[in-house]
Amino acid sequence: MSDNSVMQEKIDHLRRVKAAAALGGGQEKIDKEHSKGRLTARERIDALLDEGSFVEFNRLIKHQEGAPGDGIVTGHGTINNRIVCLYAQDATVLGGSQGYMHGRKLYKIHEMAMNMGVPIIALNNSPGARVVRPELAGSDDPYRVSDEKHAGVVFYVNTLSSGVIPQIAAIFGNCTGGSVYSPALMDFIFMVDKESHMFITGPKVIKSVTGEEVSMADLGGAEVHCAKTGVADFKVESELDCFAEIRRLLDFLPDNWQKAPNRQKNEDDPERLADRLNELVPSSTSKAYDMRKVINEIVDMGDFCEVKAEFAKEIIVGFARIDGESVGIVANQPMVKAGCMTVESSLKQARFIRFCDCFNIPLVLLVDTPGYLPGKGQEHAAIITHGAKVLYALSEATVPKVAVLLRKVYGGAALGMGILPGFGTDLIYAWPTAEIGAMGAKQAVGLFYSKEIEAAPDPEGFRLTKETEYRNLYADSLALASQVTYVHDIIEPNETRRYLTRSLRLLRGKARRKRLGHHGNMPL
Repeated sequence: MSDNSVMQEKIDHLRRVKAAAALGGGQEKIDKEHSKGRLTARERIDALLDEGSFVEFNRLIKHQEGAPGDGIVTGHGTINNRIVCLYAQDATVLGGSQGYMHGRKLYKIHEMAMNMGVPIIALNNSPGARVVRPELAGSDDPYRVSDEKHAGVVFYVNTLSSGVIPQIAAIFGNCTGGSVYSPALMDFIFMVDKESHMFITGPKVIKSVTGEEVSMADLGGAEVHCAKTGVADFKVESELDCFAEIRRLLDFLPDNWQKAPNRQKNEDDPERLADRLNELVPSSTSKAYDMRKVINEIVDMGDFCEVKAEFAKEIIVGFARIDGESVGIVANQPMVKAGCMTVESSLKQARFIRFCDCFNIPLVLLVDTPGYLPGKGQEHAAIITHGAKVLYALSEATVPKVAVLLRKVYGGAALGMGILPGFGTDLIYAWPTAEIGAMGAKQAVGLFYSKEIEAAPDPEGFRLTKETEYRNLYADSLALASQVTYVHDIIEPNETRRYLTRSLRLLRGKARRKRLGHHGNMPL
């Protein structure tokens, strides 16, 4: 047999083996996944990446043992021509459970993403560590390995990657046990409504230990983690929607901490006057309005990618563009709890601010809040500690920060929204309706003049007079501009986009300071 014939025979054999390995656990198990309305690991990768761009690593691991890839597909490809590393756990092979080789591949693809300075995307679908019968324990047992790079310590490389490269996770099917900790260490988590579940211990274990009966959806479904716990950031309707939203999110982000997000072509006039803002926001501080409508008027083409939209709705965070450049928006939402700041909103706000600071994304703060939500519940839930997280994040952040005070900010909220000097907010603007004070006029007058009001011949007239005096002292934005330098200008509402555009252009070359010490000790 000629050398050419031998080579061709080996090539043909390689193709057959690779094709078989690409089927994972086989057609029957693939069909089973499809019957549940789910894609396979490789189908998910193909749906996410640019067509034909995927390069797989170690497809043939354990193919001779009938477990090709050991339950995980890893490699790299492109999204909108940007390189990403990624993995997808394969439920058709040993249920996607994490054995030794699975863990090695999982760790190494994270490590490669960090070393190459590209985002890592995790398509998770695993019940956690593989349970091995005692008589079979050995090289396949994730708990009986001496190698330092395995699934049990992927959390280590997640932590090393934090703030270095964007880390994005999506949850498919049921992810349990140790398989949920790696996503929890990443920057963003996507879940599919009515399909995705995350929990440490499942319903059967809970019932056996506590007797409590709970469904998977009530324990750790997308609704729970997007609206109640805040563990997840995005809830989507389908797997295909998930991939579209991951691609959209990635467009706002840089490849790594040393780069800025790519500037996008801007078809919206950066100097545009947002005339609707003059009528969208009521001048009365007690009337609610939807801050999202304000955001849509300000940003390029009204395109806003909201993060944690269903959690702590009293504050809005997310990504947008102004003049083609990515920005992070942090805005109070008067439609919910009057825009008060809470334990939950503090967690949401602080984490988002820190992400933007990690990845060179300027912050735009839209301020309209009466302060921190009062009450025993908030105090006992440690609002002091959680509120301090926001102060820490704002003080730590060195990216450009621009704040706009729309109507009111009272008490400690002026600190938590970066309005007062000393928090490194570079530029602060106020609308003519702006109020800054220890509290609102009604609350202040009630606190300081309660006895006088009660004794006055005309209690209501006396109260209204004092409220007017208070507003003239603290709620007159022109008087404020005359007395302080930290408010850089009083602007008309429709000028807001124009001022933000010019401010961000000015701050583009801002020098960023380095802190002393290894890192701070954030009040966690």
